[in-house]
Amino acid sequence: MFRGVAQLSLDTKGRLAMPARYRESLLAQCAGKLVITADPSRCLLVYPLPEWEPIERKLNGLSSFNPKIRALQRLLVGNANDAELDSAGRFLVPPPLRQFAGLDKNVVLVGQGNKFELWDAQQWERLMEEALAFKDGGIPPELDGFSL
Repeated sequence: MFRGVAQLSLDTKGRLAMPARYRESLLAQCAGKLVITADPSRCLLVYPLPEWEPIERKLNGLSSFNPKIRALQRLLVGNANDAELDSAGRFLVPPPLRQFAGLDKNVVLVGQGNKFELWDAQQWERLMEEALAFKDGGIPPELDGFSL
């Protein structure tokens, strides 16, 4: 289970150091093998390989005759890249994916249960401001009665 927000920096080669608190779990779960892909929100999704494989099978099993499904297949499967933690706990974020998500040096890695989201730090700050403001008319109806 991955949770929490980590402010990180990409090095000049586009490598990212996985926070130490996740490394042991990733080594045990997937031997450090990851899949990085594009997300419609313009961030990147980082999956342990065993978490990604059923998603990829489901997506590829859907009809490619539906233009919306085909577009999602192109985005998620077409942009999927294998990555692996090196001996220093780093992994390479490929240049096309860095460009897609607008990643420069300062990034945010956000644990989302079975995966991570990787955001440009400024974009993440804007997203959090919007979340705090509950823009566009308030709280979604699905959260009626929800309590923290």
